[in-house]
Formats: sequence, C-alpha cells, structure tokens
Amino acid sequence: MPRERSAAFAPGRVNLIGEHTDYNEGLALPFAIGEGVTVRAEASTRSDGEQRIEAYASDLGERDEFPLQDPPPEAGWRAFVRGTVAELGRAGFPLIGARVEFGGDVPQGAGLSSSAALEVALVLALLDLGGEPAWASPLERIPRIELARLCSRVESDWVGAQTGLLDQLASLYGTSDTALCIDFKSLRVDPVPLRLGRWRLVVLDSGERHSLASSGYNQRREECARACELLGVPSLRDADADAAQRLPEPLRRRVAHVIGENRRVLDAVAALRAGDLAAVGELLNASHASLRDDYEISTAAVEAAVSQLLEAGAAGARLVGGGFGGSVLGLFAPGSEPPAAAREVRPGPGARMLDA
Repeated sequence: MPRERSAAFAPGRVNLIGEHTDYNEGLALPFAIGEGVTVRAEASTRSDGEQRIEAYASDLGERDEFPLQDPPPEAGWRAFVRGTVAELGRAGFPLIGARVEFGGDVPQGAGLSSSAALEVALVLALLDLGGEPAWASPLERIPRIELARLCSRVESDWVGAQTGLLDQLASLYGTSDTALCIDFKSLRVDPVPLRLGRWRLVVLDSGERHSLASSGYNQRREECARACELLGVPSLRDADADAAQRLPEPLRRRVAHVIGENRRVLDAVAALRAGDLAAVGELLNASHASLRDDYEISTAAVEAAVSQLLEAGAAGARLVGGGFGGSVLGLFAPGSEPPAAAREVRPGPGARMLDA
C-alpha cells in the first residue's frame, strides 16, 4: 500500500566563514544547527478527485490551498510552498494531493536559513508521501546535490532571491561536530572537524529582519556578474587580484572581498584541523571587516550586535547570512560569557526523515 503519512526535519545553518562566495564559485564553511523546520504531510484526495495541496503554517496560524498541477505564484511563505510543489512536478517527481503542516524553531529573517530548512523538509516529506513502504527514503535514492538545486530554483524563480547552494547543501549534508568545506566550483563537500570543547559559538539577533529578495542581495550578485564581464572570467573564483585592482568602484571592492574571503576559508579549515580556535576568531573579525567595508552589507543594527559580542569578550564576531540585518556570529573562549540574549549554536546532523 502507498504511504499515507510522511514527516521530515531539515536544520537551519550557520556559515562559519565564506560569505557571498557561493554564487561566485568560491569556498564556504557552513555547519547545520540543531534548530530547523519540521514538515508533516498526509495524503488527501477531494471527493471530486482533484489533487490539491492544503498547507498550514502552524507558527503563523495561516493556511493556503492550491492545485497540485501548475500552482499559481504567491508571496511570503506561500511562495516557498507553492514553488517547491511546482519544481517537484517540473522535475518529473510523482506527487499526490496532501495536507501539509509545518513549523520550527529557527528564527525567520535572522540569517540562519529558515527558508532553506523549509524547502528541504517539504521536498523530503512530499517525495516520501505516497511511496511504497519498501522504498528507500528520498535521501537514499536521490542525490543530495539534485535536491539542493531544486530548492535553489524555488528561491530564485518563485521567491525572487538569486541565492547559491550554500544553505541547502549545509542543511542536507550536516553532521554533528563537523563543518562542511564546500567548493562551489566543483560542488565538492569535505567534512572538517569542528570540535569546540569549552569554546562556544553563539548567534545574536540584530533585531533587524531581512529579506534577500528585497535587500541588496540581488544587486551584489549583479555587481559580481558585471565584474566577471569586465575581467573576462566565468566567475570570480578565476579573478586575478592584480587585474581586479583596475576595476571601477564599487566592483573593485566587491571582487576584493570574494578573493579575500576564499583565502580566509582555507585559513579557517587549516586552523580547525590544527585545533587553533583563537585563529578562527581572528578570521571572523577579518571577514566581518571585509563584509562591512568592501561588500557593504552591514547595517547600524548589525554593527551594534557585533560590538556587543566583542565587548563581552568574543574572540571574533561577524555578520552571517546575506546581510542587511539578521544575526551575528560570535566565538567565545572558555571563561568568557556571551550576552544573555545570545543563543549558543553547535554543529548538528543534517536533514532526515521522521516517524510520521
């Protein structure tokens, strides 16, 4: 008999270092966190036989309903749900009508990738629904990179944020006590030990919500694309630092950030493998300075959050996510006490199926 119920969980992520490098075919070092989104789905067919999706956002107390085939576009959280269903259909995956409920504990708009967590969990739950019980789970029968690309199309084509694959890959590949060094040119994912011991990583919400679709995120992508045209390279991964110095502003500074950030990722990987967390803290500070001055994606609220962490004794702090608000990451050595409002985060397991 086909499966009547399915459930999946997908975590949010924190990007330790390597910001705005993913869509430039660069390097990043994210890790999955314990907080995330849970999606529960139940097969449902109307009395007239029409296949539809009924979606309920439990955290918001809001619902949506739309046809399974060719759902019309919408805004807000509905855009993510409708886009996920539509992209699964376009990719040729068999779907059935369903009631879907989702909720989670990863803050929305805080730079911890609640959107990717929703997309990944929803994809897994819908793919699992209606399948024969003997089948392997979607994570076992479908390459994770294929799932990540599908989710990224939801962001770009349905939500309007031209994101890369960082958030989805971190959610899908996450492992406890491990960061993921992702090469976005080859799409190779290498685990890197992230053993904190008595050190602590925390995130502090700046209090400023952000939306990648309405912020300057897409503008930064356009600037990077223009820099590639002027340099004659397919991506900024191939940019020459000396040639980039001749670019007009602000393109010169955008490229300087990407080149420097790729180098900082490699340095962070080496520091983690050597167990040198103090060096990681210094790299976080350097990354934030570049994001603030060269990439210009910080805000007054973000700067205040960074200062609060550093004044509390953080070895390093930087904005995380797309910028223009959201959360700030801080690394604290043993004996240093983060602010009371900060939330500790630790690298945890990635997306997984749950008992329905």
